[in-house]
Amino acid sequence: MEYPSQIVRQIVENFSRLPGIGKRTATRMVLNLLKQTPEEIDELGNLILRIKTDIRYCEQCHNISDTELCSICGDPGRDKSIICVVEDLRDVLAIENTNQFKGTYHILNGLISPIDGISAEQLNIASLIKRVKEEKPTELIFALSATIEGDTTMFFISRQLKEEAIKFSSIARGIAVGGELEYADEITLGRSILNRIPYQL
Repeated sequence: MEYPSQIVRQIVENFSRLPGIGKRTATRMVLNLLKQTPEEIDELGNLILRIKTDIRYCEQCHNISDTELCSICGDPGRDKSIICVVEDLRDVLAIENTNQFKGTYHILNGLISPIDGISAEQLNIASLIKRVKEEKPTELIFALSATIEGDTTMFFISRQLKEEAIKFSSIARGIAVGGELEYADEITLGRSILNRIPYQL
């Protein structure tokens, strides 16, 4: 696609590097920005700059935050006795959107994957172990991917905390609502049967 302005072309190219943003979407975004006032553009530009200068990571759970503790860890209404262990920030956002979980989180920032050269030392596992030993939560929920990496990470963490008086659980893995059984993979279907729940009339 040819652009009449090199500035527009460069901005489109930068926007299209973002996940889920193609050239057409990036072009629409830039054309929309051209309609904004200089003040609105300045505000957007300053906010983008602040991503690197002002956003911090929560000292407790490693969530993004504007302060030492994120809004979740600092919320007195949260159940501090339950910690949900997730791979990254996207998982926190997904769970929060359900409005079903009222505990706290711990973001690992990845999963153990020897094939990819990712070890436990490169993740936020040591801080989780320390946190559990200091805070003494009653339950650790593993909300990790149903993959070899996810299972390896769960196994490693549970082994590290086997001496602690804590309950381990993982999110249910089963058939999606509206899903057809014939299209489910064998592992998912098998786990759905093993982890079946009582049917209430």
